[in-house]
Amino acid sequence: MLGPSSWKGRGAVADRNADIDITASPASQDPLTEAYTLLGSADQSDLVPEELERLADAAWWLGKAEESTAARQRAYAGHSAAGRAPESAAIAVRLCFESFERGEASVGMGWLMRAERDLREEPACVQHGFLALAQAFVTHGDDVVAAMAKAERATEIGQRFTDRDLIAMGIHAQGLVHVSAGHIAEGLALLDEAMISVVAGELSPHFTGVIYCNVLETCLDLADLARAAEWNEAARAWCESLPQHAPFTSRCRISRAQVANLRGAWPEAEAEALRACADAVVDASAAAKAFYETAEIRRRIGNVAGAEESFARAHALGFEPQPGLALLRLAQGKAEAAHSALRLAVDGESMNRQRRARLLAAQVEVAVAVDDLDTARSAAVELDELAAAFATPALGAAAAAASAMLRLAEGDIARALERARHACAVWHELKLPYEAARAHMIYGLALRQAGDEDSALLELRAALASFERLGAASDAAAAAELLPGRRELPSGLTAREAEVLRLVATGKSNRDIAAELVLSEHTVARHLQNIFAKLEVSSRSAATAFAFDHDLA
Repeated sequence: MLGPSSWKGRGAVADRNADIDITASPASQDPLTEAYTLLGSADQSDLVPEELERLADAAWWLGKAEESTAARQRAYAGHSAAGRAPESAAIAVRLCFESFERGEASVGMGWLMRAERDLREEPACVQHGFLALAQAFVTHGDDVVAAMAKAERATEIGQRFTDRDLIAMGIHAQGLVHVSAGHIAEGLALLDEAMISVVAGELSPHFTGVIYCNVLETCLDLADLARAAEWNEAARAWCESLPQHAPFTSRCRISRAQVANLRGAWPEAEAEALRACADAVVDASAAAKAFYETAEIRRRIGNVAGAEESFARAHALGFEPQPGLALLRLAQGKAEAAHSALRLAVDGESMNRQRRARLLAAQVEVAVAVDDLDTARSAAVELDELAAAFATPALGAAAAAASAMLRLAEGDIARALERARHACAVWHELKLPYEAARAHMIYGLALRQAGDEDSALLELRAALASFERLGAASDAAAAAELLPGRRELPSGLTAREAEVLRLVATGKSNRDIAAELVLSEHTVARHLQNIFAKLEVSSRSAATAFAFDHDLA
């Protein structure tokens, strides 16, 4: 989306943020803190609008959102009382964006109307371009034609007034609208063009942040991992220079966590997500997303208690915890609860088509598990329609995998084989190891139903090996159950957990175990945490006793 917290108001001072170095060394009091302290301690009635804007900017970068908004509202009133319509309109647009970011749509629309009224009698100026950006943001979910016209107008005004921020934002807005309309290639090309201005250092800090964050989030929504990783590395230095509680800091970390999660680097992903949770203490929206991402990572590695806690914290902050929570419930054997939760989530999501696609993919899996093939069929058909409309490889692979599950349940083995084979190929091409492993498992089941047991075993063993390498405990256990001749392990231990437990019983330290199994110490510690939970013990000695009692040592 067009990020509201990215707007840098244009008042009487041409570029106020240029006067505040947001990347200053924290060794002494940095310029942001100095500006905030000096202006915040002054009698507010003595501050002119430009000083109030400077105070608002400093407070915003320091994560003091309420103080920033209050100062900006006072600056608006001062410019308006003095008859400076362009300046007051610029602040109204900024407040419009911030209101939408907080979920206060009515307040945001009120500020948008103020901006339109302020500029109604004003001749052509750059503020008209930023107003057009706000209008594009408000309309792009409902009317992509009108939103595109506004985004193009913003770009044209930026070019007329040689305003690099406005030009880049206008191009970026056009890209987002194209993606919303399903014109993925055109949209990504425009987003790439806007990102060139970011990595070249041509833009002010606010617009650098919004374009960078929105491009990464769009790439990740589309599972365009290569593009996301490339731009993430290109702008990493800028991200790391931000103040700890700056509004963009947590969004940067969340994107990094998502990239690592998709790559299967789960310890790194969890570490980044947890740092994002800590960084986002002053931004409830970012914190909620960070907790959800943490929960998703923990769900994949089988940390049920940790996933439960993080999903609950995300929900408490207003973030819908689906489809992740439903998939956790399914892994816990609570399929009916998962089915009910997803039905409500799907019924309630109509605007964000990419999020709806994720819900539909999960709904197919859960509905098949409870033998509700009518619901699974309806979800799979809609998912195929979305995949055709957006035409992205990742969405196509997700639709193919969901369809393969449904076809397998219906007994249409030929179609299940075709769809599962396609999903495997695409996930491998996209280098998404977890999704590829799940597709291999579906393909293996379809091959078994087709009577090709030898090929089925190859696919199922490949899936199991990938799950164990990734540390996907629940999925590894499910894959192992499908293979003949494997010893059934007690208390739900996976093969990898049994191996770790055997080495614990020999007296080896976590470091020794990590070296022997070619794992990180973090991964060994996570396996040990899962072992303790499954065995209901709290010490290595108790776990060792269990291992000897059950012939695991």
